[in-house]
Amino acid sequence: QVQLVESGGGLVQPGGSLRLSCAASGNIVSIRLMGWYRQAPGTQRELVATITETGNTNYADFVKGRFTISRDNAKNTVSLQMNSLRPEDTAVYYCNVDGVRFAHFIVNDYWGPGTQVTVAS
Repeated sequence: QVQLVESGGGLVQPGGSLRLSCAASGNIVSIRLMGWYRQAPGTQRELVATITETGNTNYADFVKGRFTISRDNAKNTVSLQMNSLRPEDTAVYYCNVDGVRFAHFIVNDYWGPGTQVTVAS
């Protein structure tokens, strides 16, 4: 079925930048929605940003103006450029795909394993 491989997490100082990437593999025809969520210790997983197959984006208020989501439909990848990072952005970031169309079936709401982002001086 779907395999999601995330990369780009790590440690960065406040005000710094990181770029997360997620690649979906398999015999994928198309992916309706791709996105990033995050979960800090002791909190619920929350939406960061999503992007549709046609490029429509949705951002959480706390990342507007700082993060940019993009995707490459030909490569089935989604990226999250994170600028002006703050300590409160520290969390495990998860890639999510929904409406993954294969030749004969569709997979919904599939999650990657997560990548740690730590913002600290």
